[in-house]
Amino acid sequence: MIRTPKRAMLLALLLLFSLIVLSTCSLQNGVDGDALYVQDVVQQAQEYAGKEITVDGAYVWRPGDPSISVLALGVSTLDSGLDAQPLGEAIWVDGFPAEVTEGLHRPGDAVYGFVRVTGQFETGGEYGPNGAYHHRLQISNAEPIEQVRYVEHRIEQSDLGDGKTSFFDLQANPDQYNGQTITTQGYYFWNSVIYVLAEGVQTEEDASSPQPIGDTIWIEGFPPDQSGQLNLGPNNSYVWGLVEVTGAFQTGGGFGKDGAYRSILLVESATALPEQ
Repeated sequence: MIRTPKRAMLLALLLLFSLIVLSTCSLQNGVDGDALYVQDVVQQAQEYAGKEITVDGAYVWRPGDPSISVLALGVSTLDSGLDAQPLGEAIWVDGFPAEVTEGLHRPGDAVYGFVRVTGQFETGGEYGPNGAYHHRLQISNAEPIEQVRYVEHRIEQSDLGDGKTSFFDLQANPDQYNGQTITTQGYYFWNSVIYVLAEGVQTEEDASSPQPIGDTIWIEGFPPDQSGQLNLGPNNSYVWGLVEVTGAFQTGGGFGKDGAYRSILLVESATALPEQ
């Protein structure tokens, strides 16, 4: 049985504490010296008000209502890497450069990672959604402290033979297969939020934080015994791997989470496959 993901602290949080031990002089710097840390800034906010400072911390950006764009002491996530939450009192961030986020963690619902930022610091106001934050940094420069590398796993365009349907043909001509029972291959992905057959899966270099990439089909009824043959996350927080599935295919839109998927496959049988 697949369980709901549990919440875990990022081990990277330890990085901040080690840096604090190694560089206690940062309490007096950050304007034209070594970088400050988030806790330094929020504890001595009036000292840095109106100044351009350099700060090390965990950047967390989450879209939504309300959205989050903050610099924090650290981050907690679910075992799957989802639901990133800033730790401690955070600083609202404006103007974080999009290109820097390419090197951070991107599990699918957020962007987060340890960064060094420089910007104009303000305090005493009401910043962010509903004025929930008391401090703000207007970013002029940002760079990652950690550089996350990604690995892609993708199916290849090929003739499966034996009356089977190519995933790519299914995507290109969905109406041709509507209402039919088909057999195809792709990457199954489950993280308790979405259930899809995908063109591929992207993971971080250590195989963590997977997410589907390319075209996707919402999928229901995948057999649990085959999930156990695939890549499993901590506490069964996610499942992914190359599979062959047979099931009833429907198209026309409105399927899956938020009705966002064009097609659905109701699985009758499935087999885990070795990686290509």
